[in-house]
Amino acid sequence: MDGRIQPARASRLYYPWTMSDASEILDTQADLDRAVDRLMSLDRRLKRIVKATGVPPLRRRPAGLRGLARIIVGQQVSTASAEAIWGRLETAFPALTPADILGAADEKLGTIGLSAAKMKSLRHIATEIVEKRLDLNTLAHCSADEAHAKLTALRGVGPWTADVYLLFCLGNADAWPAADLGIQEGLKRGLALENRPTTKETSALGDKWRPLRGAAAHLWWAYARVEA
Repeated sequence: MDGRIQPARASRLYYPWTMSDASEILDTQADLDRAVDRLMSLDRRLKRIVKATGVPPLRRRPAGLRGLARIIVGQQVSTASAEAIWGRLETAFPALTPADILGAADEKLGTIGLSAAKMKSLRHIATEIVEKRLDLNTLAHCSADEAHAKLTALRGVGPWTADVYLLFCLGNADAWPAADLGIQEGLKRGLALENRPTTKETSALGDKWRPLRGAAAHLWWAYARVEA
């Protein structure tokens, strides 16, 4: 043993307070419940938010290429369009491996509904995986900031895509999608702000809830949906 805090097998949620350590993992609803309790002790304002929303359900998606590809497919299109395109992509490539993406013709991917930019992004990621320069699963062992930097270095992966992957696909408890309009709207209403905060302002507001910004994101998404 090296003396560092280790997560118990019964729960993967723990609290390393140094930012160089790997982030906590929200793997189960119980993990999120405990994280929300901790957040309320860190910031009393959140007690009112939780009173209005309850503890929201944990949102998780598969990790790896499939998980990241689904988020990329959903960029800048409506939810309905994203689901339709993803359904066609799954039908064409049930396993959706890097080889599938690299071997598919532009015409086929275009018929599925992918733009030229999204084709380039998915092929770049597939190439990085095949060349063993990228392992999406090992990002779970990085801090949120380190993993965010590695993802945004990829073609077509912006801050929002990176943070949504970290939070939903890897369960990174400190991922903070500061560019998300739902979180921004929740913050505006919950903190009685005059205007919806910018991405930069949202990023700064999230510092209060480190290292559990991902759990806070669940709360603000839920609060944005509460009727005024």
